[in-house]
Amino acid sequence: MSRTPRLPTLFVSHGAPSFALDPGLAGPRLTALGASLPRPQAVLVVSPHWMTATPVVGTTGRPETIHDFGGFAPALYQLDYPAAGHPALAHAALGALQAAGWPAHADDHRGLDHGAWVPLMHLFPDADIPVFQVSLPARLDADGALSLGRALAPLAEQGVLVVGSGSLTHNLYEFRQAHGDDEAYVRAFAAWVGEAVVQGDGDRLRRTLADAPQAQRAHPTAEHFWPLLVAAGASDTGAGPARGVVMDGGIAHGMLSMDAYVFGAA
Repeated sequence: MSRTPRLPTLFVSHGAPSFALDPGLAGPRLTALGASLPRPQAVLVVSPHWMTATPVVGTTGRPETIHDFGGFAPALYQLDYPAAGHPALAHAALGALQAAGWPAHADDHRGLDHGAWVPLMHLFPDADIPVFQVSLPARLDADGALSLGRALAPLAEQGVLVVGSGSLTHNLYEFRQAHGDDEAYVRAFAAWVGEAVVQGDGDRLRRTLADAPQAQRAHPTAEHFWPLLVAAGASDTGAGPARGVVMDGGIAHGMLSMDAYVFGAA
């Protein structure tokens, strides 16, 4: 009997909701990445647009497409990502979290927020792979985010592609004020993190928001950074996060790095 190969884990920058219609550099590269991966049994997404006190696992068989944003082009609100859910693997994720000591529970109604479906429209445009989400605990630190990922690591052995969806840089004030005209700080932060990812340096990743150049400007709040550490933790099979590969996604709106990382790629 053949053994299911362990899947890599991903971090993707989901950008603004308009990324769904304006793929830029990152969209086609995510599509190429999705086509190059072994076909998953399901995709598990952790996004900062579903935050709860403790982890919650979406177990519905038919997750709706949630348009959880305002002020964008009307065409965005017509988009649908009709992927099925995967209740059995979602319950396996729930069991893995509980076994690791997380007080997790199920939600059999919750749909897919834009942190999930927007990047998936590029990564798996046919929406033919089941998707479910695990919420991001609202009170996390770096160690907690890595720990959450490690709790989900066994799913990668069951054909589940674990995806942390956030933003490598995320200064919402600058985005709203259209001050995104200084790409130098974005590049400096992205280069520092990318080096840690390539080296598989879990301690450096854990210290990113304290030590990386321009970290406070890149992430005035941390919720869009934690999914990166969740993805890194999910690649940990006992010796720390796996080494990663950087996918250069360019910079959107002058201040949103769209880079993605593949941890544990063959």
